[in-house]
Amino acid sequence: MKHRIIPATRTCLAVASTLCATLALTACSGVSGNARVETAEASGDGTLRVGLILDNAGDSSFLNAPQLAAAKLAVKEINDAGGHKGRPVDLLPVEPGKDPAAQAQALVQGKADVVIGPTDSSNAAAAVDILSRARTPLVSPANTSAGLSSIPSGGYYFRTAAADVAQAPVLVELAKDAGAATISVLHQEGSYGNGVSAAVSESAQQAGLKVAATAGFGPGGAASAVATVRSAAADAVILIARDGAQGALAELDNAGLAGSKIILSEGAFARYGSRLGSKALAGARALVPGQLPSSRFQDRLLGIDPTLKDVSFAAEAYDAVILAALAAAKAEDDAGRSIAANLIAVSSGTAGTVAGGTGSAPEAPCPTFQDCIAGMSSGVDIDYDGASGPIAFDTHGDITAATFTVFTYGEDNNPTATGVETAGRAAG
Repeated sequence: MKHRIIPATRTCLAVASTLCATLALTACSGVSGNARVETAEASGDGTLRVGLILDNAGDSSFLNAPQLAAAKLAVKEINDAGGHKGRPVDLLPVEPGKDPAAQAQALVQGKADVVIGPTDSSNAAAAVDILSRARTPLVSPANTSAGLSSIPSGGYYFRTAAADVAQAPVLVELAKDAGAATISVLHQEGSYGNGVSAAVSESAQQAGLKVAATAGFGPGGAASAVATVRSAAADAVILIARDGAQGALAELDNAGLAGSKIILSEGAFARYGSRLGSKALAGARALVPGQLPSSRFQDRLLGIDPTLKDVSFAAEAYDAVILAALAAAKAEDDAGRSIAANLIAVSSGTAGTVAGGTGSAPEAPCPTFQDCIAGMSSGVDIDYDGASGPIAFDTHGDITAATFTVFTYGEDNNPTATGVETAGRAAG
């Protein structure tokens, strides 16, 4: 029997420093307009070519395999269903040993029509700059930095992962569902912690919960912030952190704030085990972006790579390839401009407002490439909801429905998946 693979981590590799965040916000693609909503004339050569940027190295290199397997699976299933206009879709060679900018440049030279990646938000700016100049859409399965919503790309940047701040209403909902009327927010200082903390406070107010205290901490310095949170005596404590999470959790345990009072952001999610005191997290809950891939999807991935040990970002990478192929099918053209102009429509973000839209409401969501193609053939607007859940791109290339898996910690300080929550917003 094939085993079910649980992601070792689904924490997005966010912008690593203030410098990276600045790069992401100031990159200039040299391409004006918004290709996502502009009419595009057919200009492809008849062969749809998909590129993949694998930018993980060192301890994170394991994240390359699930994305590559997912891209191969998507291309195989597209080709099994007839390919693009009767011709096989090509998956271009990957070069994970090169830096992301060099990979992007190589894919342009390889005539990629669409590129999937990168994983790390800090690598998005360089890839966007190169690919948008070539009028090549970039669809990331893992970028979550909130600032990337406004990155200058000429409309060629999309992502099938939700921005970090999308988790805020779900974190608040977990507290409210447990009966909390007041919350405290403990966050690690930095772009991630500050941004999500502000979003949590706003979501709490909208949900009718009182924010009793908000306290930030730096590396190794959570004790003072935890003292502030303890004094507030809130019903629940939401921890927003990445590398400082373990130290903050240890301080919370020392202060008698442990177990079911704690709710962890996706950045703080981990298997802590004996690294924390006995039962420190018993009953605590945490979020992980996306939903665990179904056993059937995992079996299909294992059919591509039997050695696969992790499925992090696999569903999002798979959906990125499928959506690109559906956009090319809708346009009846494989050129990057045509793909960019139809991604919103095939994801049912704002049907009827993009190139080729009819203005009619989409039919029921189609879960596979073949089902969606059949819908197109019958003349209906389609809405692809795939392995990662609903997508619905907006005019910024962001998804408008964010799905999260809820994990609950046991007495051994390790998590088990216990539910799924979805946060939606209006397309913008």
